[in-house]
Amino acid sequence: MLGVRSLASFTSSWSMLRITLQASHNKYNYDSLYYIPRLYSCYTIHTNKCQISKQAHFHSPCKRAFLLQSFGHHRAMFSKDNQPPKSSFSAKIKLQTRLAMTMLVGGVIIGTWWYVHEEKQQKLQMKRIEQLKKVAIGQGDFCLLDHTGQQRTKKDFLGQWVLIYFGFTHCPDICPEEMEKMSSVVKLLDESNLPFVQPLFITVDPERDDVASMAKYITDFHPRLIGLTGTPEKVKEVGQSYRVYMSAGPKDEDGDYIVDHTILIYLLSPDGLFLDYYNRMKNAKQIAESIQQHMKNYKKLFPSQHS
Repeated sequence: MLGVRSLASFTSSWSMLRITLQASHNKYNYDSLYYIPRLYSCYTIHTNKCQISKQAHFHSPCKRAFLLQSFGHHRAMFSKDNQPPKSSFSAKIKLQTRLAMTMLVGGVIIGTWWYVHEEKQQKLQMKRIEQLKKVAIGQGDFCLLDHTGQQRTKKDFLGQWVLIYFGFTHCPDICPEEMEKMSSVVKLLDESNLPFVQPLFITVDPERDDVASMAKYITDFHPRLIGLTGTPEKVKEVGQSYRVYMSAGPKDEDGDYIVDHTILIYLLSPDGLFLDYYNRMKNAKQIAESIQQHMKNYKKLFPSQHS
């Protein structure tokens, strides 16, 4: 019995070697050699099972075909489960390249849009400036008294950006709202480290708004605010220069009255020219942004007038 088993093992080993050599001649010869130790393990298990069942006859054609089929099955199984992992370096490089190209193209598109938008806004702004230069608003000078009693003229404010609001101290609601808005605009511009902006409040009711009244009234608003008043003739003259409508209404039993007037905030450039205006529909943020654009596009027209 021992001799029979040895002969069977030798025959089976020779068949195994011959199958392995046959497999080495195809295009997967390297893979075949790679799986020889694993295949031998499977072959040993299979041989032991056959020896136990006393069917270890590998010399027959049927068994040889079975061994070939088993070899193919186990080779496919080991190739699927034990194949060395593929490197992901190339995939990472491709992904990074795609991301870089996407960011580059996106940046170019955004940059182009921003450039075109800025060019368009600048052209519109310059066109509006040219149109406003042709309008005879605020072209003349004025001579009024500030809230400290000091005489002020338009020349005193050359070289500064100026905001002007026309109103009166007895106004119940609209004037305080607009004055608060103008103060907020100046505050926003100050926080943005932009050029100095001087707010002015010019009365349309000189009969009641004397120097003392103006000094008391402006303390509720921006600390840099200057109140200007004067004789009715002087006030009317400066109002006409800016095309401000002003008309006192009828007096009541207490002698109080309301003055109907234009509700606008005017912007003057450092050259002293009227540049833009803002009505009640504009909020403080919108006005501040508009002034920023004017400052950005501003070019001195009379360099000799101010530094």
